[in-house]
Amino acid sequence: MHEPKGRILPLSGPRRFIIDLVHFARQVPSTPVSRVVNVSALMEPREHHPSRPSWALLFMKAYALVGVQHPPLRRALLEFPWPRIYEHPWMNCALAIERSFQGDDGVFVGLFRAPEQQSICQLQEALRFYKNQPLERVGVYRRALAFSRVPRPIRRLFWWSTLNVSGFKRAKRFGTFGLTSYGALGAESLHPISPLTTTLTFGPISATGDVVVKLIYDHRVLDGAYVARRLRDIDETLQGAILDELRDGPFPERVQPPSSSAIPAPISLKLHRPGEIDTPAEIRPREDCSPPGHAI
Repeated sequence: MHEPKGRILPLSGPRRFIIDLVHFARQVPSTPVSRVVNVSALMEPREHHPSRPSWALLFMKAYALVGVQHPPLRRALLEFPWPRIYEHPWMNCALAIERSFQGDDGVFVGLFRAPEQQSICQLQEALRFYKNQPLERVGVYRRALAFSRVPRPIRRLFWWSTLNVSGFKRAKRFGTFGLTSYGALGAESLHPISPLTTTLTFGPISATGDVVVKLIYDHRVLDGAYVARRLRDIDETLQGAILDELRDGPFPERVQPPSSSAIPAPISLKLHRPGEIDTPAEIRPREDCSPPGHAI
């Protein structure tokens, strides 16, 4: 009697992306630093906010605001043609998003440029776009899937050159920091890996508002004590600027831009709306919550 045999499955586009990402992430000597943060003060304002924003976006914006004040968080190590540190003028976030592709779940990355300069409402609209639009309508997904069909040696050369040659292209294509979380599933990632300088993650939020927040950092660029202080700053920003924006706006009728004391003056940027990759648009306050927020 013949024993049943298994089957061979081809690698999907999202799986090839993760394989490439892990290949370069394992070359980074990363270390996690954690802090218990209490977000109970944000729970009720978040529930009553017209967008009911994702917790990931609140942490994203809090960290981006901290990054404005602390340039080392915007730095990356480049190794070609000589080892050097590059510092980007603003924060770009690479957010891990689970989507279904050809019947299987896969990880895609939504890129948010300068989240510190966007309202929570704008960020939430951009996240909805990334989570709900067909994959072929999202430019960054479409290009990632197309690129996954390129032979592996060419893909690896592209990854290596982007991560090590041009700091600006690295920040534009991959972001200055990553964000991933299984908290909504009741789970916590112990040590997510990434080729980026820092990755922010958080676990489940308890009924009392306690949550473990971790910042995984590249030890070639940052040190542990510095990262621990920045986690404290993230905590303070959540209780300050983020809480103020949740309470004071935006409202359905009108988006109130955050106070000038909470957010630095906007940098002159050219941004892209989701789905309009080739049409640049400048950052400006929005009048309501309906248009998509800015993303790469």
